[in-house]
Amino acid sequence: MEKLTYEQVLQMNLPNIIGYAAPVMIFLVLLEWGLSLYKNRDIYDARDTLAAAAIGVVNLLITAAIKIATFGIIIFFYNLAPFKIPATWWSFILCIIWIDFWRYWAHRIAHECRFWWATHVTHHNSEKYNWSVSFRLGWTQHIKIIFFIPVALAGFDPVTFFICHQIEVLYQFWIHTEYIGKLPKPIEFIFTTPSHHRVHHARNEKYLDKNYGSTLIIWDRMFHTFQPEEDAPEYGITTPVNSYNPVYLNFHEWLDIFRDVKKSRSFKQALVMMLIRPSKVAAKKKQYGID
Repeated sequence: MEKLTYEQVLQMNLPNIIGYAAPVMIFLVLLEWGLSLYKNRDIYDARDTLAAAAIGVVNLLITAAIKIATFGIIIFFYNLAPFKIPATWWSFILCIIWIDFWRYWAHRIAHECRFWWATHVTHHNSEKYNWSVSFRLGWTQHIKIIFFIPVALAGFDPVTFFICHQIEVLYQFWIHTEYIGKLPKPIEFIFTTPSHHRVHHARNEKYLDKNYGSTLIIWDRMFHTFQPEEDAPEYGITTPVNSYNPVYLNFHEWLDIFRDVKKSRSFKQALVMMLIRPSKVAAKKKQYGID
């Protein structure tokens, strides 16, 4: 079976769906912001929104800069797949479902392992919840490409993967809002909705580490991480960062990990400090005598 090369993929003129959608997303952010001002709702903070915009722009630049490397990884493992799935309408549906499954696990691990949490915390350290929050994607999140190797190994070609992954990322935009309430039950049962995702971004104790679903909420129902929206969510992380500096918002958890590892008294302690569940860090540091 002939192997696919990067040059062949580039010749296919891949559509930049997110690039096409960006002006619409920016317009909707401004519209939501204006509506919040008109209704005197404390949903936006100018400094927070500017920080989100800066984070989003740099993330796009990083994505473009490492495109060859990340796409090359997908092509490499696609060429190892024992069979190939043709690019048809039904393969796109299957690919979205398969990507969504792995996005659930990548997302869940990012909340349950401190190392991976450091790649994701940027998305959660805002105490506001609005469409601009969807731009807050960590600058180190790209290493999570390893979680999507099974998509390539399943035989989905890189073009199908590229398009479906963009659709998955784009879906995340509309669910970051307080203006859309609960939707009809069939939709709420199958898909991730603004109501589900508000729970995910909340720091209320019963909402912590719930609703990891990207496009489909059925994974949370299957793996017992689902929580319906009940009490009013309080947004942000349990230990606020109190900063609007985009660089600090991206690297504060990495700095904390470095300090804790440096103060560890053994390799085992250092490993625990890197891989422990974020919610247990404070208790473990107290046990180890790390201040």
